[in-house]
Amino acid sequence: MEIRFRSRFCILIVLACLIFCGLTFVGAQNRRPKNVQVAVRAKWSGTPLLLEAGELLSKESKNLFWEFIDEWLHVAKFGDDPHSAKDCLKRILKHGSSLLSETLAPLFEFSLTLRSASPRLVLYRQLAEESLSSFPLSDDSYNVNGVDGSETIETKKLDPLLVGVNPKSPGGKCCWVDTGGALFFDVLELQSWLQRPDKLSGDSFQQPELYDFDHIHFDSNILSPVAILYGALGTDCFREFHVALVQAAKEGKVKYVVRPVLPSGCEAGVGLCGAVGARDSLNLGGYGVELALKNMEYKAMDDSAIKKGVTLEDPRTEDLSQEVRGFIFSKILERRPELTSEIMAFRDYLLSSTISDTLDVWELKDLGHQTAQRIVQASDPLQSMQEINQNFPSVVSSLSRMKLNDSVKDEIIANQRMIPAGKSLMALNGALINIEDIDLYLLIDMVHQELSLADQFSKLKIPPITVRKLLSTVNAPESDMIRVDFRSTHVHYLNNLEEDAMYRRWRNNINDILMPVFPGQLRYIRKNLFHAVYVLDPATVCGLQTIDMITSFYENSFPMRFGVILYSTQFIKKIERSDGELHSSAMEHDSQIEDDKSSLIIRLFIYIKENHGTQTAFQFLSNVNQQRMESAESTDEALDMHHIEGAFVETVLSKAKSPPQEILLKLEKEQTFKELSQESSFFVFKLGLGKLRCSLLMNGLVFDSSEEALINAMNDELPRIQEQVYYGQINSRTDVLDKFLSENGVSRYNPQIIVDGKVKPKFVSLASSVLGGESVLNEINYLHSPETVDNVKPVTHLLAVDVTSKKGIKLLREGIRYLIGGSKGARVGVLFSAGQDADLPSLLLVKTFEITAASYSYKKKVLEFLDQLCSFYEHDYILRSPAAAESTQAFIDKVYELAEANELSSKAYKSSLPEILDFKLREYMHKVAQSLYRQFGIASGVNAVITNGRVTSLDAGVFLSHDLQLLESIEFKRRIKHIAEIIEEVKWQGIDPDMLTSKYVSDIIMFVSSSMATRDRSSESARFEILNAEYSAVVLNNENSSIHIDAVVDPLSPSGQKLSSLLRVLAKYARPSLRIVLNPLSSLVDLPLKNYYRYVVPTMDDFSSTDYTVNGPKAFFANMPLSKTLTMNLDVPEPWLVEPVVAVHDLDNILLENLGDTRTLQAVFELEALVLTGHCAEKDHDPPRGLQLILGTKNTPHLVDTIVMANLGYWQMKVSPGVWYLQLAPGRSSELYRFRDGDDDDGSIEKSLSKRITINDLRGKVVHLEVVKKKGKEHEKLLISADDDNHSKEKGGHNSWNSNFLKWASGLIGGSEQSKKNDSLVEHWKGGRRGKTINIFSIASGHLYERFLKIMILSVLKNTRRPVKFWFIKNYLSPQFKDVIPNMAQEYGFEYELITYKWPTWLHKQKEKQRIIWAYKILFLDVIFPLSLEKVIFVDADQVVRADMGELYDMDIKGRPLAYTPFCDNNKDMDGYRFWRQGFWKDHLRSKPYHISALYVVDLVKFRETAAGDNLRVFYETLSKDPNSLANLDQDLPNYAQHTVPIFSLPQEWLWCESWCGNATKARAKTIDLCNNPMTKEPKLQGARRIISEWTDLDYEARKFTARILGDELENPESVASPATSSKDSSSEDLESKAEL
Repeated sequence: MEIRFRSRFCILIVLACLIFCGLTFVGAQNRRPKNVQVAVRAKWSGTPLLLEAGELLSKESKNLFWEFIDEWLHVAKFGDDPHSAKDCLKRILKHGSSLLSETLAPLFEFSLTLRSASPRLVLYRQLAEESLSSFPLSDDSYNVNGVDGSETIETKKLDPLLVGVNPKSPGGKCCWVDTGGALFFDVLELQSWLQRPDKLSGDSFQQPELYDFDHIHFDSNILSPVAILYGALGTDCFREFHVALVQAAKEGKVKYVVRPVLPSGCEAGVGLCGAVGARDSLNLGGYGVELALKNMEYKAMDDSAIKKGVTLEDPRTEDLSQEVRGFIFSKILERRPELTSEIMAFRDYLLSSTISDTLDVWELKDLGHQTAQRIVQASDPLQSMQEINQNFPSVVSSLSRMKLNDSVKDEIIANQRMIPAGKSLMALNGALINIEDIDLYLLIDMVHQELSLADQFSKLKIPPITVRKLLSTVNAPESDMIRVDFRSTHVHYLNNLEEDAMYRRWRNNINDILMPVFPGQLRYIRKNLFHAVYVLDPATVCGLQTIDMITSFYENSFPMRFGVILYSTQFIKKIERSDGELHSSAMEHDSQIEDDKSSLIIRLFIYIKENHGTQTAFQFLSNVNQQRMESAESTDEALDMHHIEGAFVETVLSKAKSPPQEILLKLEKEQTFKELSQESSFFVFKLGLGKLRCSLLMNGLVFDSSEEALINAMNDELPRIQEQVYYGQINSRTDVLDKFLSENGVSRYNPQIIVDGKVKPKFVSLASSVLGGESVLNEINYLHSPETVDNVKPVTHLLAVDVTSKKGIKLLREGIRYLIGGSKGARVGVLFSAGQDADLPSLLLVKTFEITAASYSYKKKVLEFLDQLCSFYEHDYILRSPAAAESTQAFIDKVYELAEANELSSKAYKSSLPEILDFKLREYMHKVAQSLYRQFGIASGVNAVITNGRVTSLDAGVFLSHDLQLLESIEFKRRIKHIAEIIEEVKWQGIDPDMLTSKYVSDIIMFVSSSMATRDRSSESARFEILNAEYSAVVLNNENSSIHIDAVVDPLSPSGQKLSSLLRVLAKYARPSLRIVLNPLSSLVDLPLKNYYRYVVPTMDDFSSTDYTVNGPKAFFANMPLSKTLTMNLDVPEPWLVEPVVAVHDLDNILLENLGDTRTLQAVFELEALVLTGHCAEKDHDPPRGLQLILGTKNTPHLVDTIVMANLGYWQMKVSPGVWYLQLAPGRSSELYRFRDGDDDDGSIEKSLSKRITINDLRGKVVHLEVVKKKGKEHEKLLISADDDNHSKEKGGHNSWNSNFLKWASGLIGGSEQSKKNDSLVEHWKGGRRGKTINIFSIASGHLYERFLKIMILSVLKNTRRPVKFWFIKNYLSPQFKDVIPNMAQEYGFEYELITYKWPTWLHKQKEKQRIIWAYKILFLDVIFPLSLEKVIFVDADQVVRADMGELYDMDIKGRPLAYTPFCDNNKDMDGYRFWRQGFWKDHLRSKPYHISALYVVDLVKFRETAAGDNLRVFYETLSKDPNSLANLDQDLPNYAQHTVPIFSLPQEWLWCESWCGNATKARAKTIDLCNNPMTKEPKLQGARRIISEWTDLDYEARKFTARILGDELENPESVASPATSSKDSSSEDLESKAEL
């Protein structure tokens, strides 16, 4: 009764309100709430959902792809037809999910609705296109884009990146098979080709190239010829080809590959579900949209009428169940349906009056705490957080009135003693995620990775609690310094800082290292902190120059201990030839050693050191170099014997008792110190440093031997030592070298094993291969060190051995020796493979090995037996010609003999070896070769070591047992140790106790550690558990989940807006356990969020339930404020480049009350391209600034280009999904450099010329490139300044770079006319314009500034007769402008190009759109234009030009990179606003002028040459983090930096603006700019009409032209903005008020 009474009472109140406000609603009817809807679509046409499902499954496991095809083909025969896109989606999900485990199925569903596999299908389109174009059809019935040839070229030219155009069905066929030699469109043709084995093997054509992402049928034989089927599941031809090819693959005839493609025109033949998604444009999810409340202090809105007649109404209805000011309208409407219109009007009134963008200070004080309390107390906290922070201006007033519970506030404040207020963090299973860079695609991939691992581990019978423990272990960072332990008597130290007299006056207090010093200043402390030990061959130029460098540093009292380890390259080569044996090398004939100059120098060095001291010995080495350099006949810098003898005599003469010549002869003859010299070389060989020619060991870390490397190495080491001194781990008694080398020292260096942080070793999951069915790993018997057979072995080395090669047998012997050496923690398994031509003895060796490992692995002398057997086999079979090799019987007899000798019973051998079934063995070895290739990517004939999943291919160099030891110690320490500890503690359940052997546990450790190594995640973690989570946290426990998420979130922050949506997605699809600690700012002084935000996440509802269309996800803002000006920004994943393509209204200035009858403002953006970014490094040098890179396809290698910045060696390029090739640009870049591949020094030519890059997802790519200078070019500079260049011309050099600079880059500036190539160089005439082209650059955002931009263009063209090319930054241009500008260019005879550059992740980001636009004007000038452009003028959009810009373009700016006009100072009224005349700016400028940024000239050649862009970015990075600096970013930055990046001051008349210049100089003005006036704040349009007499005519001409192109009517040309509106909405100071634009 009570309740009924209350509800009636509520309705009475509503009715009273309705009657009371009756009159208000007449107006409210006209002010119905308005909505905003935004979509982002891909540039490529839609892809079939069915094919996407196959791609997603193949990511899970290669075999699932084939299972899905078979399943679908089977069902398609019997299934009834579904009736809508949603039914099809459900059917696809049903079949896909049935192949997956329960935990992975929901994620598969979400990934499919997210369409994340679409880019992979676009990549296949590119390959299909290439396949068809390599065999043009004879009747020309096929054409790439379905248009005639000339047009095709044009399209390619205009948009070179649109490689993923869907190929047109060739001759009406929907499938074809490509064999490299032919295309088969008919199954019968294919069948007849398959019937002729001679044709199969005898094809002289090159096989088609295969990639890692290709689907290779699991029955295929890896050695068979390739047959690639292009077609789509669902078509009849696909079924026919598939059946034929599967059969052929099973028979070993072909290697069958499928590349799923549905050519355009084939949609009808693919079944109803097969075409779902292919006919519609592809709408993407996974991005955010914000509508920010805009500050309108200066009126910057266009007063032109909005185009009528385009109403893109949205069908979705409003959600009435949401509370509005305490009312739930769905309930009220249920009770009083007859009052629907009045009740809805009342709701609209409430909605329009709740928007708040200001609050009083006392209301703001606890707003953060109140928000946290509201979220925690909600029934669905994540939804509540999302609703609050995404609609903040609408809910803030109700939040601020909420009563605060003190315990919430106290807990938040207590937590903020441990974490800064407002900071957000997030960790997935313990590993921190970078919140700035996270996006939906990346997050889903990370979660998928964790769920996949959990799934594998549970299949291995590991208990859930252990699975969770394993997944939350965080890897040690890869950059753990690995030092080479070089401590030995072979190190010859030149000095000792602690003992030598010359350092006695230095302070010996170790804490001095913590004292601050000026950059570059050294700390002179009497302690051996830095040990620079050089490993060098004293007979090489490099070695001798290094000695001179050391001596010079030493003489200048450099605070470092120097030493050398000497070796002879010749002797090391000899050791390598004798398989790493010192004894056999030493026994070789001594006469060879006599002419080994290195060995002689080492012996003489040791003699002098022992008799005359170290200083004299080093002096001898310096003298050798001096003799070499002074020698007249030695032009090639080589060292001769007489140099060495002369230097010895010179060094010893004054000190020796007997004549030096006699000593020399005696030493040469007797070969004294020979053993020491050989041991020294052998020591270097064992360390593995012989390959590096000259190298530096800085406290054991390996560097190049140059001076630059030494300084860098010292600077790198310094903070490590400082940290340990600070924490007391190093004190004055510590031996720093001993400490570092005992903690992180390894006894051998191998660049293949110790890789730097940029190159990741290759890891393969062994668990997935074992779980995938039959695996060769199950059949391996392992070998162990003596007496350790029963121990658990955390490390497993699998040796992939080609038994027919010398290298293979060498690897096998090293593996055996490694075990003989005694390894307690590792075991060795061997995977034998052999070519088709393997002879019987090699098969017998394999068989013997198998029997031994299976039956005798526990025997004491088993390893010796195998070692002797390999030695015999190698000597008698591998090294001899087949004719001279021993017979098979001799081999068998030898096995019996060696077995008996080593106390092994020969019974097992006698029973198996004589009647060996060689075809069975060959079959087995073939199976091994197949799986090595498939799972590990090891081609046949390649020997490799697989250490717990880490694959090390042994192509070059010697691989020793020491390398296996190195692999064991590094891998155990970094990856395996913590996993082994967890696994060894497991309480196994449901497993037969007899199975729980040490082998079983070792296997599990191997599987788990290999799987864990493949996951890509941060090695950083945080201790979330120390934060209290009782009153201010959201905790959702899910005991069964293998995903745990810890987060600290400020709900009222931009990152909180995004995270709340991402966390909701995870909670729904991954069902994790969550612990989210809320961390809002405690005392707010302003509203933390002034925007509405939506994060776009796809749902099943995006698929129509009435027909077969897919609508795709959209951002929907319901009931937005009508009278507030909003500006739209997109928050897209880092690699996306998007631009608006459908937008009738000005997205910069959205005023919904101007929408008229339209209820929903619509905007569609397009994903124009993905950004490929990277960092380019040159080992031990600064990044190669100015290096030019080009990117293209195989057929068109140059589609886009860029240059490398000095800042982090960063570069970026636009790409779309596909297979791309990155190369160094022709010209100086490729003359000086080549790519360095892995650890190679010479590098295979193919690899060092181009890098293949695959883009097959929406996450872009970051590519780490390493380049190295070519031989003989080491000392040449990449960038030659113009002065050097002229100098080289005078000398008669034809290789001048700047003059040939344009040859390669010129083809890229624009459309198809080749005449555009050297625009800036050649005399050029077009449409009555002649002379050198003037290049003008500008940027505009919003309809008003685009209107100004057109006026600026007209004013430039009307004042010059020269050709003009405009460059516009396309990021912010509206679709209308992009429609009009091509027509305008044609009509008025100018050229234009739209350019863009994605903001680099490492550069401090600006939040507000206006500041981002300013930044684009100045920060990327060196990289945003093609390299062939030499000069450009920036002209502000709101400027009117009155002079010939050619005059400015040709002006000599005295070799400076930039030229600006200084601010005028003749309008005295503005003196109070001239901030540069006082305080900081006055001191900083030091009487230089402060310039205005509305017009400036950039000499791009000089700009790039002097690294002006890099310097400006460095200044920006330093200054921009302070919110009070760079108020006018585009202007303050160049003015601040002008001491480093000099500015030429242009004559004053080049820029006049009323605010600063006054009317006296207006008559002489060559350009007039509509600067904002901080005194009057006059709206732009009003000022334009008043100040510039010609403005109205130019405006009328531009608008008339625009109206004609867009088909609009032009309203009255004199529509002037009424002054009344100018003051409207001027709440707080706008950014633009500070801009002098």
